[in-house]
Amino acid sequence: MSSPVIQPSFQDNIDFVNAERGLVASLHTCLVKNEAGQSVWNNEDYNFLQGDCPSTVNPKLWRQGQLTRKQGLFEVTKGVYQVRGLDISNMTLLEGKTGVIVLDVLASTECVAAALGFYRTHRGHRSVQAVIYSHSHYDHFGGAQGVLSTATGDQREIPIIAPAGFMEAVLKENIVVGPAMRRRAVFMFGGSLPLGPHAHVYISLHQARSVAASSGTTIIVPPNDTINETGDERIIDGVRVAFQMVPETEAPCEINVFFPHQRALYIAECATHTMHNVITLRGAQVQDAKKWSKHLDETLDMYGLDSDVVFSGHHWPTWGHDNII
Repeated sequence: MSSPVIQPSFQDNIDFVNAERGLVASLHTCLVKNEAGQSVWNNEDYNFLQGDCPSTVNPKLWRQGQLTRKQGLFEVTKGVYQVRGLDISNMTLLEGKTGVIVLDVLASTECVAAALGFYRTHRGHRSVQAVIYSHSHYDHFGGAQGVLSTATGDQREIPIIAPAGFMEAVLKENIVVGPAMRRRAVFMFGGSLPLGPHAHVYISLHQARSVAASSGTTIIVPPNDTINETGDERIIDGVRVAFQMVPETEAPCEINVFFPHQRALYIAECATHTMHNVITLRGAQVQDAKKWSKHLDETLDMYGLDSDVVFSGHHWPTWGHDNII
């Protein structure tokens, strides 16, 4: 006798609506290769998630996987775009007077170059005017060279903005404890298991075999402009950008980024469509849940009433005051 098929509940489908909202175009094949022709990211490996949820998988995990499989270029609001599905994280592009500000640059140069190229295919060739790192996890800074190599002029002349303490946090997590964390992540996420509904299904943030994200070239390009306190602002290519320091939240070193004119809040990884680990099995720094909640309260106080959309480095945006607050 065959096992019954468990169906996820789609009674509330707002997440599916939002995950597709603003779609400009999808890639025919969501696959990125390096110069040697080797695959460094393949979203197509997870096509099995298109079917009904089998009895071997938690229906909520299956539903989340279906949502994050959606890939392509999306318009978040006027002048703000995201490329999703080309790495474990999202790349955000905010259009200025002459070019674009790139907010978080994925994990590898190959993926971010593909994402930038896909954006330019549909929005025209706009030069990179600045890069912003929201926090010290490498899936948000590792692909910087893939953006900077296509920027106009010397990369040292382009602002590379990050919160205070960024390089120290990067070195501690990726060099000091990085090897042990990567080894433990294999067990935490089942990275060595075969893909499919009977083994490795999904890790909640995006389609990836482990927290390792894409397997391309990762290079750290140090920032040359530091955000030191909440309320710091910059005018970049005619765009007003405001920053909120949110250390010891999802990462030891993190900032939220608010665009007042666009009424758009980039909440980094402080609030995504999943439940973050406070104590991770892979051995990342233990998060202070109380400080995290206080920073979220401050975010609401500072930007809640002035934001029409909240979006992050993973998943899909949330629109509307009632849904945001």
